[in-house]
Amino acid sequence: MNEIFFLIKEAVEGGYTAHALSEAIFTEAETLDELRSEIEEAVFCHFDRNPLPKIILST
Repeated sequence: MNEIFFLIKEAVEGGYTAHALSEAIFTEAETLDELRSEIEEAVFCHFDRNPLPKIILST
């Protein structure tokens, strides 16, 4: 896998959520800057030692 896409939405209770479109990855944070960090951490945890995507895109 070369890339992974995330759909970002504002959460009803505040903050933001991100859901990967092709993998079972979900994360949330209070700000968009925090969310970007959380997305990277979630991807690293999800793929563990398997090859990581080269590109992580969020929309």
